[in-house]
Amino acid sequence: MDKFLIKGGNPLRGRVSISGAKNSALPCLAATLLSPATVTLHNVPYVRDLITQRRLLEDLGAQTLTPDVHTHKITAAHIENFEAPYELVKTMRASVLALGPLLGRFGKAKVSLPGGCAIGTRPIDLHLRAFEELGAEVSLESGDVVARAPRGRLVGAEMEFEKVTVTGTENVMMAAVLAEGTTVIRNAACEPEIPDLADLLNKMGAKVQGAGTPTITIEGVEGLGEAEHTIIADRIETGTFAVAAAITGGELEIANCRPDHIGAVIEKLREAGVEIEELDETTLKVRRSDGGLKASNVTTEPYPLFPTDMQAQYMTLMTQAEGTSEIIETIFENRFMHASELIRMGADIEIHGNHATVKGPVKLKGAPVLASDLRASASLVLAGLAAEGETMIDRVYHIDRGYETIVRKIGALGGDIQRIKEQITSVADSGEAVGST
Repeated sequence: MDKFLIKGGNPLRGRVSISGAKNSALPCLAATLLSPATVTLHNVPYVRDLITQRRLLEDLGAQTLTPDVHTHKITAAHIENFEAPYELVKTMRASVLALGPLLGRFGKAKVSLPGGCAIGTRPIDLHLRAFEELGAEVSLESGDVVARAPRGRLVGAEMEFEKVTVTGTENVMMAAVLAEGTTVIRNAACEPEIPDLADLLNKMGAKVQGAGTPTITIEGVEGLGEAEHTIIADRIETGTFAVAAAITGGELEIANCRPDHIGAVIEKLREAGVEIEELDETTLKVRRSDGGLKASNVTTEPYPLFPTDMQAQYMTLMTQAEGTSEIIETIFENRFMHASELIRMGADIEIHGNHATVKGPVKLKGAPVLASDLRASASLVLAGLAAEGETMIDRVYHIDRGYETIVRKIGALGGDIQRIKEQITSVADSGEAVGST
């Protein structure tokens, strides 16, 4: 199992290019199942979750070509299997996104209940109830979700999610584009990944309106065709590198990003003493202000407010800020597991339910720590970069799921980080691959 060895104290300086958004590429890959024609996706990040998603498509019968690691040409003309097996689904929650396309196009699907990060329960009951409203019969059988459209085709309906769900919105959007009639989704997720998926679907011939707002209207069509689409930049990677510049006392130019997708993060970081200059529509310059970091409270909320996927990184930053900050996590009930590892490194953090109190600044010291999930991994890398001495991070397969060649990127900025391989299971991070799946 690979580990990261980080020697802290080096300010990160230079220019870093942001990869495509994992959380957008995953549903876009799933959407290729909706058409028998070839769909070409550009700017696909080369991370473990996308490798797993591609394997899932191939297992279902799709043909995939990768002219380069960031371009996928997928042809789902001859889907012969309608089951996403546990062996693949157990490692990645986004595998559940195969349900909507399979059910929408073929009227049947079987997907094992999903796995992924251990950050709390993330039930898919909202997805399943929505499928039922579209006319599907849904059941749970031995850990599998089995769904079918009795008439062979779903029927449009009006529905309202009782709670905002990103993957639920995406799943229903994909199921509804081939349904008979019109579907209206209310209380839909508004994250940038939603309109990116809608953009792809519309290029394929779908009729989706309102994506990015709480109400999405989908007029069903008879079939979809070929399309070419470029995945948006990863807003969470952008935020992570902005924190990296601030916490190490360096200065970064963050290129190929979408500042308009992280407005709440930029606002909060500025409030905390981080100088962020928008050089143009796709480039940020980030540094810590001369006055230093200041404690600032934050509450995670659905987009466009502060994202839960930046909570762990922000907590690490607050360990270096002057004063006491309160962090409230409202999205997932078990997303403070990184706090205990930060405490091992010298952080002053108290957890009470979904509230974390962080007092700073403290001098972080390198220690052996354990990554519990994807964003926790990122927070520990940030802590290691800011700490005195050496930090060894175990279970870095979590970070491989969502950050492309992070060792190479940090190293190019002056960070002292290396991947320690305990057994030969993957190609080194400095090469093309990120790990076996």
